Amino acid sequence: MSDPRRGALLVAMIAVLSAVPTSAYLKFGYTISGQSVVLRWPEGRPVPYAVGTRGAAGVSANEFRDAVARAFATWEAVPTSSIRFAQTGVSDREPSDNDGVTLLAFANRPELDRTLGATSYTVDVVSGTLLEADVFFNAAFQWSVSPGGQAGRFDLESIATHEVGHLLGLGHSALGETEVAGSGRRVLSAGAVMFPIAFAPGNIDGRSLQPDDIAGVSDIYPDAGFRQATGSVSGRVTKNGLGVFGAHVVAMHLRTGALVGGFTLDQAGTFVVAGIEPGPVVLRVEPLDDGDLASFIDVPRVDLDFRVAFSPRTVFVPRGGNTPDQIIEVLPK
Repeated sequence: MSDPRRGALLVAMIAVLSAVPTSAYLKFGYTISGQSVVLRWPEGRPVPYAVGTRGAAGVSANEFRDAVARAFATWEAVPTSSIRFAQTGVSDREPSDNDGVTLLAFANRPELDRTLGATSYTVDVVSGTLLEADVFFNAAFQWSVSPGGQAGRFDLESIATHEVGHLLGLGHSALGETEVAGSGRRVLSAGAVMFPIAFAPGNIDGRSLQPDDIAGVSDIYPDAGFRQATGSVSGRVTKNGLGVFGAHVVAMHLRTGALVGGFTLDQAGTFVVAGIEPGPVVLRVEPLDDGDLASFIDVPRVDLDFRVAFSPRTVFVPRGGNTPDQIIEVLPK
């Protein structure tokens, strides 16, 4: 008998040449009885996972296992996060929801010609606790594990690092620059591993976490000192005195240049940007009008009709505290 508290959810893909806006990390979660529930793994024990026994074009089974292990190690090495992992073995099964095993494996999906990988969850829909997750990497593409990358092949470790971020509960970041390429977009630069479009074949930049990724995982799985060592800023984005839903708010640190951000996710236009290194920041607000909204916010009422705006003054973020009541008024286009 199936447990009514369990639910399967396909939530995240990394794509090739699909449209994308510019935003920052967004945690996956549910709203249940009016309460926001963030997806996260239980505290107090490592997240167990298994890897597939098959390789793909350009990658042997052992190379696949090692690349996945490096991706997990990258997230585990974040000093302000408490998340830990444990590889439990290998499996020749296909990734499958609700079988009790968190599995990362290759699957041949040529019909998904713009999808390099995808993550699905089985969730306790009451608490938001993650029960298992499955990640498939599309064997229809050409892959590489070369230390310096390989022309014409996608870097497996970079894509695995992105998908492990989803496995942890992180949504897509759109901190990046793209340009139109054919029927989609090409990445010029990205400010987060969790950017939803992959770099071009041969690029390995996605192996290294950036400040937005670090803030996201530390916010979901903080170590004992994270809240005390970082700060946050909160406020509202308004237009004609009313709240703006779905605006993208980015805090740029004036000393380090680090970018951390979030969205306004209610009709009042309220936002909180957390995990910021203490010090002076400037807030930038922009509409999500550069691509596919469904990559970030699954609602139809996002307001796109406003111009880019900045906070009227520098905002100082305190250590272990919050700078509240920041009001950024935007103008219609």
